[in-house]
Amino acid sequence: MRALITNDDGITSPGLHELARQVESAGFEVVVVAPSFDASGTGASLGHISRDVPIEYKKHTIEKLKGPAFGLNGPPALCTISGFLGAFGPKPDVVLSGPNLGLNTGRSVLHSGTVGAALAAQNFGIRSLAVSLAVSDPWHWDTACRFAIELLDPLMQASNRCMLNLNVPALPYNEVKSMCWAGLAEFGSVRSQIVEEGDGQLFFDLVQTDFDPPPHSDLGLVNAGFAAVTALNCSAEVWNNQISEGREFKSTHKLPSANAGGKLKAPEAMRFTQPN
Repeated sequence: MRALITNDDGITSPGLHELARQVESAGFEVVVVAPSFDASGTGASLGHISRDVPIEYKKHTIEKLKGPAFGLNGPPALCTISGFLGAFGPKPDVVLSGPNLGLNTGRSVLHSGTVGAALAAQNFGIRSLAVSLAVSDPWHWDTACRFAIELLDPLMQASNRCMLNLNVPALPYNEVKSMCWAGLAEFGSVRSQIVEEGDGQLFFDLVQTDFDPPPHSDLGLVNAGFAAVTALNCSAEVWNNQISEGREFKSTHKLPSANAGGKLKAPEAMRFTQPN
């Protein structure tokens, strides 16, 4: 089985290197394709794509890794799609993204480049796993990677569109209580804040939230010493009992919303034919 490893912190991240080595040791053929820069907060964006402007990449060497590694001048989702389109060898069977330098919990996962790479894989019908680690000094890379490896076997038995988001506390592996299924907290562990304004300028910073998360949410579980795993889905349609596919739009229709009890419908796995 072939695994593509990426992240949003960049090709030089030691956590990325450790995850690639551990996945390779688990028996996977590994290729690393990660941004050549810090692409944190890019979500599932692709950046600017133009036939006239090439996307540059450079080969890297990762210590004790047999598989190839490349730094791509693009965000994490573009790394995933480049791998899917065969730029760096055969299409991967699974995409692993991370470990991120900091948690990706709550509904703010929408903005995470780490999660975005995994959601891009899901959108193309590939199993994927995003991994994030709570901040500490030193970093507990081994803890994050070992829990990721534990999820690999069940993930490979899942459907092609399965996407998991794993958040790991800043603890040695044997001090983590266990791994639990988690819901998304209403907020993440940090939030954006404008700290200063200038002439035509906004200065943003990420600050810790005072939010007390529910105990079974991803953030609540990590705060309590558990590894938290959540199954996510992107590109889902929202329907209600007043509308259906192909029905003519009427201004009197009650518009669907997930918050109002709408039914989510995930797209089928993509049937993608590459051009000749």
